[in-house]
Amino acid sequence: MPKATENIPAPVLNVKSALTTAGVEDTVRIFETHVPTAAAAATVLGCDVAAITNSLIFEVDGGPLLILASGAAKVDTALVATQLGTAKIRRATPDFVLQHTGQEVGGVAPVGHPRPLRTILDDSLQEHPLLWAGAGDHHSMFSITYRELARITGAEELRVR
Repeated sequence: MPKATENIPAPVLNVKSALTTAGVEDTVRIFETHVPTAAAAATVLGCDVAAITNSLIFEVDGGPLLILASGAAKVDTALVATQLGTAKIRRATPDFVLQHTGQEVGGVAPVGHPRPLRTILDDSLQEHPLLWAGAGDHHSMFSITYRELARITGAEELRVR
């Protein structure tokens, strides 16, 4: 008889493991439909798109920067760069994202990466009692509170828009 984890993609297993290791309840839900965008996820979950946490990878000085932003927000990279004291923040290429997260664009999670990433957390997300974030692929999401998300990612809380 196959194990329950045999059909779960490795990136999702990494997220589940990271949640458990961090002492957070494993709330990963796997859907039959793709949920690669905040709007698609909000529709499937029946929640406000602003409660969806997009995990966006940017490149700063050759390294990765993970910005956890509300699905209702467009990140103002100039504002974030000014707050961080860096010259320029650029959206990373799909290859760069995969290299640093082990996850594909559209399925990037806040956790479960090969190495910890410098992380920024959109402070507007604290308006929602429950957040939903990608869980490592285009079919998976998990729920978490703002405080738990800040704790497990070690994120710096900033205004990103």
